[in-house]
Amino acid sequence: MIRLFVFLLLLPGLAQAGAVRLKDLVEFDGVRGNDLVGYGLVVGLNGTGDGLRNAPFTEEIMSNILERLGVNVTGEDFRPKNVAAVFVTAALPPFARVGSQIDITVSAIGDSKSLLGGTLIMTPLNAADGQIYAVAQGTVLAGGASAEGQAASVVQGVPTSGVIPAGARVEREIEFDLRSLTRLRLALREPDFTTAGRIEAAVNTVFNGRVAVMRDSGTVELDITATQTKSPAHAIVRIENILVEPERKARVVVDQRSGTIVMGADVRISRVAVSQGSLTLRVEEAPIAVQPNPFAEGDTVIVPRTTAEIEQEPGIKLAEVPESASLSDVVAGLNALGVSPRDMIDILKTIKAAGALHAEFVVR
Repeated sequence: MIRLFVFLLLLPGLAQAGAVRLKDLVEFDGVRGNDLVGYGLVVGLNGTGDGLRNAPFTEEIMSNILERLGVNVTGEDFRPKNVAAVFVTAALPPFARVGSQIDITVSAIGDSKSLLGGTLIMTPLNAADGQIYAVAQGTVLAGGASAEGQAASVVQGVPTSGVIPAGARVEREIEFDLRSLTRLRLALREPDFTTAGRIEAAVNTVFNGRVAVMRDSGTVELDITATQTKSPAHAIVRIENILVEPERKARVVVDQRSGTIVMGADVRISRVAVSQGSLTLRVEEAPIAVQPNPFAEGDTVIVPRTTAEIEQEPGIKLAEVPESASLSDVVAGLNALGVSPRDMIDILKTIKAAGALHAEFVVR
């Protein structure tokens, strides 16, 4: 029997949000990373590489690499088991300079069983524009292990994926001149008009003038010239540690797989009556074999025997959940119904459909 557990959390940080640094609330326009991807080959595996008959692309890239190194393999029939084709992914951080190193992730794309102990051969990493911005190479650190015998196998973690810390070297820089900006946009990670207004007011207070303007719920624009700083970078230094109290939406998040329910502090429930019950229909088959008497003529006959019943669980009677003024009242009202986590999720969903749950309802 599977048990589901529910957690109704009252987070102190939600009940009284408190001030948060501006750098934790916004993204600065232009100051962003870029995703990189490449296709390469991992060698040196202990017999856990791709089966080349099932992954012909591995053989193709291996032939290309060998030919670039001056080894002619045309017409050769080779079936090594210590190589695997992989995708290499990385994030190029903002203002990364040529020669700096970044972390990479290596993931098998064929039928390789493990990348443990393998070495990634020099792999170019491309951005969305098709240009090469970094080159990756190094020993793969796989996060799992696998073993198998003739009748059983065991896998722990994910041995077909690994990382190489500082495994790629930047070869090309992203062209972005921060010094040329005269206006800088601050993009809120969670758009909200109240939060944007507070950011505008806080920034203007620091500079003692109108240097920030709220454009919409997700954007606050900063006039670099009006800040009278040396550069946009100096302006960012002045504002990124400003403390702002963010405003959060009332939200209920439900994870149906684990039976977890998380409510924000601003969730409100109007006065509502709830009734919940459960109906179970059970049908069981228990056939009986009837045989003829010894030395008598006849055949064995299977006689069906079916038992059918309907069970009505008591459930809860019509119960009233009073209008709540705080999260603790909401939690107390729902827990007083004495229902299981799965039933509580259904009740919250139905209360939302009835228009009595005043919060965003998110199901994952």
